[in-house]
Amino acid sequence: MIMESRLLIYAPTGKDGRLLAGVLERAQMDCYVCTRFDEAFEEMGKGAGAIILADEALTVEFLKVVRPFLDNQPTWSDFPFLVLRQTAPDTPDMRSRYLKLGNVTLLDRPVRSVTLVSAATSVLRARKRQYEMREIDRRKDEFLAMLAHELRNPLAPISAASELLSVPTLDRERIQQTSEIISRQVRHMTGLIDDLLDVSRVSRGLVTLDQGIQDAWQIVASAVEQVRPIMDSRQHHLSVRDAPVAASIFGDQKRLVQIIANILNNAAKYTPSGGDISLSVEVDDASVIFTVEDNGIGMEPSVLNRVFDMFAQGERNSDRTQGGLGIGLAIVKSLVSLHGGSVAAHSAGLGRGSTFTLTLPRVAHQNMPARTPLPELPPVQSSPRVLVVDDNVDAATTLGTILEIAGYEVSIEHSARAALDRVATESPKACLLDIGLPDMDGITLARQLRNRPDTASSLMIAITGYGQNSDRQKSLHAGFDHHLVKPVDLPQLLKILSSL
Repeated sequence: MIMESRLLIYAPTGKDGRLLAGVLERAQMDCYVCTRFDEAFEEMGKGAGAIILADEALTVEFLKVVRPFLDNQPTWSDFPFLVLRQTAPDTPDMRSRYLKLGNVTLLDRPVRSVTLVSAATSVLRARKRQYEMREIDRRKDEFLAMLAHELRNPLAPISAASELLSVPTLDRERIQQTSEIISRQVRHMTGLIDDLLDVSRVSRGLVTLDQGIQDAWQIVASAVEQVRPIMDSRQHHLSVRDAPVAASIFGDQKRLVQIIANILNNAAKYTPSGGDISLSVEVDDASVIFTVEDNGIGMEPSVLNRVFDMFAQGERNSDRTQGGLGIGLAIVKSLVSLHGGSVAAHSAGLGRGSTFTLTLPRVAHQNMPARTPLPELPPVQSSPRVLVVDDNVDAATTLGTILEIAGYEVSIEHSARAALDRVATESPKACLLDIGLPDMDGITLARQLRNRPDTASSLMIAITGYGQNSDRQKSLHAGFDHHLVKPVDLPQLLKILSSL
């Protein structure tokens, strides 16, 4: 960035250039004086924050050389010119030359030093932002490449499994194994999509917290449960040490678990098989401190400085062996900030492991109620009729098949109009409606079903890819009893239907 933050001064008269450079260098600016237009053009190509020149240097020859450079700038770049012009009135010819420069700031001569320094500072600041956008754009391209890679990974075994299931001689054990493969890969894809949605919500400031008093140890236990599969698969040794006294946090239970789980998940990804990972909880009068330490690959200082930036994973390892999208720690930083806490990373260098320290405000300890186990689902005593409406034929068919196996009578339709025709001849006890139907959205369909006497009391369940709180509120306002996000959690759905 040294070359890219310097000021070029194009002054055919070297003395004028050195005077300008003296003023700007006293303001701690890096300047380079050019006395020929071909020299100025060459230095622009090497990188510069801006170029300063007098309007008499803005010759036809200079424009012929510079114009191709300006026309071929990348989309993020808008190279700035600072032109010191004569106080005489502009001529049409000079106005035309200014326009050809594009991003030009005009200063009348004689210019005061403070004005010159102020203008130069402004254009350099704007140019610095352009270079930052270049970096963001580069990392975005890397992220899209990683995203394509990560989405293709689970699609390969899903595709192979679907082919395997079509083999007529497949035995029951192989069918079960193949089904488990599909389930695992779908869960993996769901996690990727959830991360992407979290990034969208965080970046737009749409994350809302369902806050209450939370027990720190319960948060840790839930997070460890989430990451246990990846640690077991890599044979990591995980040690967990609780605080010597009870510790409570005011926050969103789901998000707090997500924070700890993301940090643990990151440690697991960057710690070789058989490595050691520790999680400890400590307290002081004002804070609860969570520390995750590993003996993994560690980080160089350049990576450490940006470890919480979006899409930072590509800088840590290009072979993609860790997997993931490189957005988990960025989500952590944003969620921690929403909880009024802080998170920091430390590493002594490559091969020397990493330490992440999370600090959250402590609240007075509360007696936390013990968790009660979920009741077992009662078997279906009768065969209630369920209407499934989804324009995705495969999704509707597979869900209908599962419900039939569970003991329900199922009707399937693929449009809102067909669903309305169906309920004219039969009265379902439950309606499972996709929101994004082509002819009439599921919200409108739900309202119409609620207004019909034969379905006014039916159980209405929205099944949709829209999972934000605003989407849930919209569904409930339209008359839905439940809002489930695809892919549907089948045990949760069956529990809801068991009330029929």
